[in-house]
Amino acid sequence: NQTEVITMKKNITSTSLALPQLTATLPRMTLPSHLLVSGGRPPEKKWLQAAAHGRILWAADHGLDACQSSGLIPAYCLGDGVSAAQSAWQWAESLSVPMDRFPRDKDYTDTQLAIKKAQSEGLASLLLTGVFGGRFDHTYNTLFSCAFAPLPCVLADDKEALFYLHGGEKLSVCCQQKPTAVSLIPFTKLCSGVTCRGLHWELTEATLLQSQPNATSNRLADARNAFSVSLGRGTMGVYLCWE
Repeated sequence: NQTEVITMKKNITSTSLALPQLTATLPRMTLPSHLLVSGGRPPEKKWLQAAAHGRILWAADHGLDACQSSGLIPAYCLGDGVSAAQSAWQWAESLSVPMDRFPRDKDYTDTQLAIKKAQSEGLASLLLTGVFGGRFDHTYNTLFSCAFAPLPCVLADDKEALFYLHGGEKLSVCCQQKPTAVSLIPFTKLCSGVTCRGLHWELTEATLLQSQPNATSNRLADARNAFSVSLGRGTMGVYLCWE
């Protein structure tokens, strides 16, 4: 069918990403070597420590506070210095952490600048945390910036996670902690060929509209701890949350 043809043309390979609450088999990306801690709601300390294990840690402004409170020293930090505590900047400076400081009046958010930095460094993918909660405008900005970033991105913390699918791709998730909800979010005007298995409400070659999203608050099927979602065309987010 059409989805299979697109998949064959793109020659997509997959990889497994392990987070404290789940393991996801992802297409179109290598395992993220870097974890960016942004300035939204800070992740729980143990979660952050586990997610940072074996990865190079970056911090964007207020993300420095989360790193410091979790006892994690970033390899690089950037920001305009507005949201992070001055003591956190002084802590990073005392440890000679490489950093880029930007003026407050600028066109891009600190998280967007970090994504641009990741691209310029040639990173194959990026794991981001500290991106949920806080100001809605910053969250919205980050969600769309990552959806169409030149490198694959995954957004996660101990309470929420968001994976992106592009046309012809499939995501499989095995949950160690059962999520409260699983939602499908169109990031393009139209997402077609949406198929999901292992959820209470399954879909087969469905079409989702950005103007009227209606695939919110699904859940795992009874006695299941895993599910899969595939997409024919468009860009779509697969969102999970935990109480």
